[in-house]
Amino acid sequence: MTLKTDLLETIAGKNRGLLATEVDRANILTIIDRLEDENPTPKPLEAPQLLEGDWRLVYTTSNGILGINRFPLLQLGQVYQCIRPEQRKIYNIAELEGVPLLEGLVLVEANFDAASDKRVNVEFTRLLIGSQRLMNYRFPRGLVEQLMAGKKFLPIDFGINSKDRNAWLDTTYLDEDLRVGRGNEGSVFVMSREKY
Repeated sequence: MTLKTDLLETIAGKNRGLLATEVDRANILTIIDRLEDENPTPKPLEAPQLLEGDWRLVYTTSNGILGINRFPLLQLGQVYQCIRPEQRKIYNIAELEGVPLLEGLVLVEANFDAASDKRVNVEFTRLLIGSQRLMNYRFPRGLVEQLMAGKKFLPIDFGINSKDRNAWLDTTYLDEDLRVGRGNEGSVFVMSREKY
């Protein structure tokens, strides 16, 4: 069994980390550490064709993401990170489920600049919160295309300024369908490429 297969089997059933115990998290991090040592793309920023795409979150230790599930009447649905290297843009999308017909969406748009071969500095520039139904949301790519074309959405869509924060993201493993990242707050992200 490869380390990649071992990782995917170990995180299966953990609901992106929501159901992971301390022991689970320790085991998963050990596998991730070993997988990162075998990274086939040690300079991911020099491989924009691999980075580009819509990535679905399969596991994280991020309290910011997992904490969304603590709101009453809401459950965390799918989470995506859409990377557009040519435009130096990242779109983080969290689908919210719960009350029928009121499925929501939270999107944070960011610009990024290379800080090293594997690290990008991230500046958050836009926050969007709305109804999937009212936004006619079907899948991440369609929403990102509308945002890149300049479309504004209701009810909440405004610019934010995060220049004061030192946000960064390392891509520590990258192949054609799996990406592992580590963020400035110590969080780990395991993402699978979406295929449309």
